[in-house]
Amino acid sequence: MPAFLLEVGTEDLPASFVDGALSQWRDRIPASLADVSISPGSIEIFGTPRRLSVLLHDLPLQQADRTEEIKGPPLKAAFRDGQPTQAAVGFARTQGVTIEDFEIRDTPKGEFIFVNKHVPGRATAEILTELIPEWIFKLEGKRFMRWADGDLRFPRPVRWLVALLDDQVLPLTITSGSDVVQSDRQSRGHRVLHPEPVTIATACEYCETLRSAFVEVDPTVRAATIREQVEAAGKQAGGTADINADLLAEVTHLVEWPTAVLGQFEDRFSVLPSEVITTVMVSHQRYFPVLNTNPTSTKTTDLLPNFITISNGDPRKSEIIALGNQRVIRARLADGEFFYKADCEQPLETFVPQLETITFQEDLGTVKDKVDRFTIIADRLASRLQLSVSEQATIARASLLCKADLVSQMVYEFPELQGIMGEKYAIVSGESPEVAKAIVEHYRPRGADDDLPVTIAGQIVGIADRLDTLVSIFGLGLLPSGSSDPYALRRAANAIVNIIWSANLKFDLNAILRECVTDFRAAHPDASPDLLAQLQAFFIQRVQTLLQDDRGVDYDFVNAVLGENDAEYRERAIADLLDTRDRALFLQSIRQDGTIDQIYATINRSAKLAQKGDLATDILDPTAAVNPDLFQSPAEQAVFDVLTALLPTTKTAQADRNYRLLVDALAEAAPTVAEFFDGENSVLVMDPDAEIKANRLNLLGLLRNHARVLADFGAIVKPA
Repeated sequence: MPAFLLEVGTEDLPASFVDGALSQWRDRIPASLADVSISPGSIEIFGTPRRLSVLLHDLPLQQADRTEEIKGPPLKAAFRDGQPTQAAVGFARTQGVTIEDFEIRDTPKGEFIFVNKHVPGRATAEILTELIPEWIFKLEGKRFMRWADGDLRFPRPVRWLVALLDDQVLPLTITSGSDVVQSDRQSRGHRVLHPEPVTIATACEYCETLRSAFVEVDPTVRAATIREQVEAAGKQAGGTADINADLLAEVTHLVEWPTAVLGQFEDRFSVLPSEVITTVMVSHQRYFPVLNTNPTSTKTTDLLPNFITISNGDPRKSEIIALGNQRVIRARLADGEFFYKADCEQPLETFVPQLETITFQEDLGTVKDKVDRFTIIADRLASRLQLSVSEQATIARASLLCKADLVSQMVYEFPELQGIMGEKYAIVSGESPEVAKAIVEHYRPRGADDDLPVTIAGQIVGIADRLDTLVSIFGLGLLPSGSSDPYALRRAANAIVNIIWSANLKFDLNAILRECVTDFRAAHPDASPDLLAQLQAFFIQRVQTLLQDDRGVDYDFVNAVLGENDAEYRERAIADLLDTRDRALFLQSIRQDGTIDQIYATINRSAKLAQKGDLATDILDPTAAVNPDLFQSPAEQAVFDVLTALLPTTKTAQADRNYRLLVDALAEAAPTVAEFFDGENSVLVMDPDAEIKANRLNLLGLLRNHARVLADFGAIVKPA
């Protein structure tokens, strides 16, 4: 069975596009082949900065023959008086069959004509010529361009095309205006080490042929080679290479024949904060830093004065390459040294007034205005948490200073260092370690995989900053929609919830939101009257996602603690996020240990019937809702007694959030409730006497209310 090779040769592609294109091909090519009933033995996807390629092994020469069932016209339209109509004749001619091949079948819409049509398989080569243009030009990415005078769009111009079915060239043509590229067996080797054309004899010889021309087409092999060489270079420098996963992935798609080159910079730059040096190396120069595994000095950095760059040039010229890179990093670090010294000449607080020069958002004022707003929010949070005077002072100071480094020269040049430099400058300025730590921590988490803040000041300032952003941007009506979220509001809300959960911060988020909305409306009278409801709904969505995706809670339990179309329950969920988390996780645990099976049936049945009554959901005391004088069966008294005994247990469970105590009590009560429904002394809940019916519905409503302390059981899926 033959193999097929497609190589699309281009001018140098962005590394991000190569990575995305390979990922798309891994999904799309197998799916597109399956759609046409072609099943290769295996598929290999390759890519370098100058080419994307796919190698299909063990392809069938053609599709298998198949039988298609074709639906034709209705029977009454196909025959009249037993004779075929023009519709029948036309259908037969179109499908290449005779009238005798017709089958009459009954369908929901009446009787129709059907035929089973034999379709011979097409040649695989013919099908591939149709699929390949879609594989190439349906790739998605950023910054596509047109080249020559044509309309084709791709990140870079296509310069050559290899298409081989075993050893035969599959004819393909790509045309962009006057620029025409036709497929052949000619590829191109490494631009420096093998500039001559490369002839590929057969599809299966592709990888080895390119390797002989100093091109490693397999990105996994390139990545492994880079890692091995970088680790060796780190040891050569007397330290350990710091291999950032994202940087490794990027440089893998920047080179075709990698060579690790060890360079060095002047030791005087080691006085710079290590974050400055690594930012210059990693973010700006794509270098790997080298960690000092045996620090013996008092320098502020744990880095050695070395770097490792990945060259795509001639390995024999590594010394020259190192010298060139050393000149570049020397200039960049000299800039950093100048900025650092200049910034340190004045206290961090002196930068604060300059925040008036940075616009946060056109309708929301400057960054200084934002600082003023979230300083008030942070103070409210600190008060609600009853923090100490010193903690509140730290939070107030950190709130004032946390954005000050945005106007420093260093952060202006290296925006990635915001917060990080704020911490450094705070320490230099004589601020307390707690204030300095809060400045850097209030930005955390910067992403899904980032650490959460661990100090109370960092947590509170971070929450306050994000709450201001959410309320303000929502207040302007700039809500996220679909995948569009330019202000990263989902990430902000996720961070707030995760910080609260991680630090076990117990405060009423609803109350804080109301206060923030009131403040916003005072400054923006035209704000939407639904602003608070929109924010609450947004937080509910975030909590729902975090519980399901991050905490592994089943969707029905998430709905049970958040409330389905139950405003009271939803408000409770936001007001106490710790309780919401704990109830969801507890429900998950009692599903796993089977406890929920003991209480589900009786509680769910009681809750559904209780909906026919009018008992408020916050009533738990049976003496306030049930009249024992109306009982007509011992079963009613038994349930009343159970509810009376349940009351102190529920209140204790509610106060201590000890839901195991509540569930055990509900499980103990379940047999008595079951007797009420189905036992020897069972009662008819919907009694003809309205007063008796209401009394019995209240009994069930009370049981529902006790269960609601844990969850809305109506949202829980019936156990299997």
